[in-house]
Amino acid sequence: MPDSPRRAGGGRVVVAGGSGLIGRALVDRLRADGIDVTTLVRRPAETAHEVEWLTTDEPLDPAVLEGADAVIGLNGASIGRFPWTAAYKSTLLWSRITPTRALARAVRELGTDAPHFVSASAVGYYGSVPGRRLSEHARRGETFLADLCGEWEAAAFGAGPDAAVAVVRTAPVVHADGVLKPLLVLTRLGVSGPIGRGTQVWPWISLDDEVRAIRHVLDARLTGPVNLSGPTRATANDLGFALAVRMNRPYLLRAPVWAMKLVLGPDATEALLTTDAHVVPDALEASGFAFAHRTVEDAVAAAVPPAS
Repeated sequence: MPDSPRRAGGGRVVVAGGSGLIGRALVDRLRADGIDVTTLVRRPAETAHEVEWLTTDEPLDPAVLEGADAVIGLNGASIGRFPWTAAYKSTLLWSRITPTRALARAVRELGTDAPHFVSASAVGYYGSVPGRRLSEHARRGETFLADLCGEWEAAAFGAGPDAAVAVVRTAPVVHADGVLKPLLVLTRLGVSGPIGRGTQVWPWISLDDEVRAIRHVLDARLTGPVNLSGPTRATANDLGFALAVRMNRPYLLRAPVWAMKLVLGPDATEALLTTDAHVVPDALEASGFAFAHRTVEDAVAAAVPPAS
């Protein structure tokens, strides 16, 4: 399985949202492999490899994308900020839809000369569907996050029927700055344990596989929805217990759902913590992608140093 874009050691990729966890890792990987990366930034450009955008009402100049092999949209305010007030839910929506529409418009205006458009989405698209295997063909769920993902993807496909568009539905990333961030604090204090019943299935992916998967989407020129989720089923307890074992801490104290809803709000609790969704990476594996971290225990071991 090739692990680089079609023009390994050359070519150009435009990245929007390159300052986040995934964006930083992806840009570093692309540049290390000799890819010319242009980043779109929401501040004055400081280098020749940056382009300012979305700071005025002016649309993105399609010329910025001309000659690029791909444009990757990773914009979006953190879903890990709580609580999800009405104002913050508007921020979650605006920060995804507005940049994606701007990229789609530029891609559409370039017509047949447009680059491959890879737009972020999330496994929250499926909502909570206990007991089902959720491939890319599964229906959209009915939660706030599912609705958000539906609008996000619709904005990307606004690039037009002739554009090469992939929407990558990313699972929570097993990393200290990802899904592990709040769990690390609780585990270190010795107060971690099952979240709700703990047996709900949680999609997950390691940061390394997330970056490699996006690279594979570019290389294989995949289009349509692509699930970026680890290949092995894991529950919330599997992830929490693996982290506790890695840190040599107990895993005993159950967090009741009512308390989480009180602190985080019902939308965030249902979308992130009590959701039950066995999301499978059918499109990735069918196109030849091989995971470096096939289990959630592997992903935790890659992300967290062992207890000394």
